[in-house]
Amino acid sequence: MRSSIRLAAAAFTVAGLAFTFTATSSQSVLAQAAKQQAPAKQAAPAPAAQPAEPAPQPVKQIALTEKQVEGVLAAQKDLDAITDKLPQDAPPKPDPKITAQLDEVAKKNGFANYGEYNDVVENVMMVLGGFDPKTKTYVGPEAVIKQQIAAVNADKKIPAKDKKAALDELNGALKQPQPAIENKGNIDLVTKYYDKLAEAMEDE
Repeated sequence: MRSSIRLAAAAFTVAGLAFTFTATSSQSVLAQAAKQQAPAKQAAPAPAAQPAEPAPQPVKQIALTEKQVEGVLAAQKDLDAITDKLPQDAPPKPDPKITAQLDEVAKKNGFANYGEYNDVVENVMMVLGGFDPKTKTYVGPEAVIKQQIAAVNADKKIPAKDKKAALDELNGALKQPQPAIENKGNIDLVTKYYDKLAEAMEDE
């Protein structure tokens, strides 16, 4: 699913969902494009190197409801039908027709608009990023990343080049500060729907 909740892992055959949720953003193709609309500032002729990418925006944490989680799961099929037709490279400006279609699907599934849907998805993914897929319990993103590092190190089938790239990415993620879950009830809610959410991710 290119819209929001998508599993972008498996590049290095790393088992489990959690690292993907921690290391990737839940922003949709259109949301990413919207962020790219701001004109880039011209680099001053200074020797200091410019940052390659802007820092990711912190997730707007909200208290999830069961209705919202069910709405996310129910909306996936229709959203996939829309976003799967989009090009891999996001256009510089979102297509108003596509935006309207996404809003329509979100509203049909109980959200005010697609933006609210994305807020819910981001909070779901933030929680999922701290789940141990084996025990299906919340252990925190740092513990999950350490498990993934151990899994990559132990996997003899991964080519050396890919293993190094995976470990570099995982170790980089481990160094990043992990935000605390402000709404503890979100953990209980995601725990209840963990199997359905995990299955939805595996479809991708």
